[in-house]
Amino acid sequence: MAPDTDHPKSWYAATANRFSPLPPLQGGTRADVCVIGGGYTGLSAALHMAEAGLDVVLLEAARVGSGASGRNGGQIHSGQRRDQDWLEARVGLDDAKSLWRLAEDAKALLHDLIKRHAIECDLRPGLIEADHKPGYVAHSHAYARKLNDVYDYPDAAPLSREELREMVGSDVYHGGMIDHGGGHLHPLNLALGLADAARRAGARLHEQSQALRIEEGAKVRVITAAGSVEADWVLECGDGLQDGLDRRVDTHVMPICNYIAATAPLGERAREIISNGAAVADTRFVVNYYRLSGDGRLLFGGGESYRRGLRPNPGEFVRPYMLKIFPQLADVGIDYGWGGVLGITMTRLPFVRKLSPRVLTAAGYSGQGVMLAPYFGKLLGDAVRGQLGAFDLLSRLPVPAFPGGPLMRWPLLVAGMSYYALRDRL
Repeated sequence: MAPDTDHPKSWYAATANRFSPLPPLQGGTRADVCVIGGGYTGLSAALHMAEAGLDVVLLEAARVGSGASGRNGGQIHSGQRRDQDWLEARVGLDDAKSLWRLAEDAKALLHDLIKRHAIECDLRPGLIEADHKPGYVAHSHAYARKLNDVYDYPDAAPLSREELREMVGSDVYHGGMIDHGGGHLHPLNLALGLADAARRAGARLHEQSQALRIEEGAKVRVITAAGSVEADWVLECGDGLQDGLDRRVDTHVMPICNYIAATAPLGERAREIISNGAAVADTRFVVNYYRLSGDGRLLFGGGESYRRGLRPNPGEFVRPYMLKIFPQLADVGIDYGWGGVLGITMTRLPFVRKLSPRVLTAAGYSGQGVMLAPYFGKLLGDAVRGQLGAFDLLSRLPVPAFPGGPLMRWPLLVAGMSYYALRDRL
């Protein structure tokens, strides 16, 4: 996909911390590791490897944080993208517990990075999972108790319809659960903070430097329009925006588009929408997710697009989804609307693999990247240095190729998503 030339217009970009542009790669250079992609995964990998004394070059096609890392909903969910019941059925209880602990380690690392590097990203606690069908409530309550009892996780609690209604000003939900260990933040400022930290640690970061191809031999060379990097290792961290660079990733990771609208400031009405300031995600297959910003706007994500390229007028595309949940906001304007590309996989589990002896990848977070991606970047750096324990666990996750390969991903995905979207309306 062609890169953007700057951060897209959004509420995030309008409220971003100061960050000067970085120089593009010019000419040939040598490094221990070349990282492709300036989102959470690549920036964290560069930071941790530079702190360990490795010479690291990072190539970003546009601006650091200009992809999904700077455009997403900013929500911090616990666990993997699939719940523990699903994981237990596929990988067994022991690996399911290991994956839960890994996700908790990822959450702890995220908090540590923000604190250790003084990243100002408006981190706030709490995430509500809201059931849009009455038949889902019993499972949500049982699942919260299971996390307490089986996974020793005390932060999940069931919510009745009445309790949820006190927190979220909508009549469409029937109950759910709250995760006090979840939360939300300003995603672009997190990415910019990681970039600053990586640069201070000695990593060489280059913007406007799209990787065009990878040449593998005794060493690995990454070619850009104006230069090249010869390295011992290459880490492919471009997720959905990397589409077209490496077929070994393309067959497992599918780019899709998602959209967010930011209302005008709500003032005193903000607490009537979300009284406790938590983030909210509902149980629809195409999830509605939303939260209040630091200046009292509702940031609402809704609707996905499986066409190539972002829709025009994303704010107007999202607005009907928002009004189905909050019809009382019909008189409130949309000040910002934007879209972004994220990577999904068939099973919605991340695709973490050793593609060849010197090329590694982590991609396909399927909406769970805020919490997982910085940790997975660290794991890639650990793997380069021979520490493979968690990397090997993730490499065993079931992430099959999309049927028909890259050419058939789109039509088959559209057909499947249309079915689930219809099911949600029934």
